[in-house]
Amino acid sequence: MDALNWQGAIHHIRPYIVRVSTPGGFGTGFLFAYTANGAFCGIATAAHVVQHAHSWEQPIRIQHHASGYELSLRPAQRGVLLEEGIDTAAIVFPGDPNLPRGLPDLLEEGNFIQQGVEVGWMGFPQIQSHALCFFSGRISAWDKQSGGYFIDGVAIHGVSGGPAVFLEGPKAHVIGVVSAYLPNQTTGGALPGLCFISGLSQLQRSIKALKNLEEVQEKQSSAESKQFDPAP
Repeated sequence: MDALNWQGAIHHIRPYIVRVSTPGGFGTGFLFAYTANGAFCGIATAAHVVQHAHSWEQPIRIQHHASGYELSLRPAQRGVLLEEGIDTAAIVFPGDPNLPRGLPDLLEEGNFIQQGVEVGWMGFPQIQSHALCFFSGRISAWDKQSGGYFIDGVAIHGVSGGPAVFLEGPKAHVIGVVSAYLPNQTTGGALPGLCFISGLSQLQRSIKALKNLEEVQEKQSSAESKQFDPAP
């Protein structure tokens, strides 16, 4: 089979991308997993996109870009798994027939992409919030501790949570979610910096282990109660 180019990769990834809106702003996300029984799906995004709405029990709106279909998820209709340390989140809710049943190809757990490899990412920049835009750059370094990547490229507000992919032959593999742009501020002004892509391995493991929404919310409540338990 012929090697995939970026135009083909965009065509392949676009059906899974969603716009994630909250009362405080918006970001990007993408369908990346179904639970083992297929009854629930997971939208990956950056933790900072949904953290405030989740903490304050506000609605989260999902807009499927390819079809324009929208659904508004209130706290009782969803579970949110946050990995704040690596800035990733999964929004889990009952499978919807208006969303694709397939999934994008994800990078296998334990693998990482080498320095110098070109990658691309997509999202909804705040300067053109309803336009799904494409960006690209090369991997500057892999951060072994977090499993993420420093990329020689830009990440504009609103693109956070979008999928980052690399091409391998006829396939486009998702390697993580757009997390942040780290400008160079050593001279006092904001100079060009690096984009940071957070890895997906922890979210993959979490979603595969869940069977229903109640279990997601139970795990979520358990984590929150531990966070606020007084020290012995």
